[in-house]
Amino acid sequence: MDTLAPKGGETPFLQDEELRQGIEMMFYAYRDFTAEPDVILTRFGFGRAHHRVIYFVGRYPGMTVSSLLGILQITKQSLNRVLGQLVREGFILQKTGVEDRRQRLLELTDKGRSLEMELTANQRERFARAYRDAGDDAVAGFRKVILGLMTSDEDRDRFDYDDDAGG
Repeated sequence: MDTLAPKGGETPFLQDEELRQGIEMMFYAYRDFTAEPDVILTRFGFGRAHHRVIYFVGRYPGMTVSSLLGILQITKQSLNRVLGQLVREGFILQKTGVEDRRQRLLELTDKGRSLEMELTANQRERFARAYRDAGDDAVAGFRKVILGLMTSDEDRDRFDYDDDAGG
């Protein structure tokens, strides 16, 4: 059976089956993690791209369109379609930057904040339950694994972690 050795040529420790199970578990977890928000989004004719935009604008009020593009890693055209709809329907407000008038700063409206809270309520509950059930050591281990799955140092740097935690 195939194994994966840690960096530095140490003794192999992960079997191919364990890696495949990890991949498969991510698929199932993502499916379940997005199921309830997907139902809510359909009420508005929105999809997961709308959810991601609403989430990050809510998480980082006043962020620029450029910053949002960097986080989402989607084309400007795709973002403009989703963002335009969210602005037209009153979920997001765009303001002109104070220092740089070319910037468009984004924030959720009251309607947008309400939707963001509804979309993430179940997800917050899932994380709280899973973290509580797993315990402190497992939470720290999960953070290390997730940070290790991220390919961008810039993305990892968004989170407060020790050098040993994934960087």
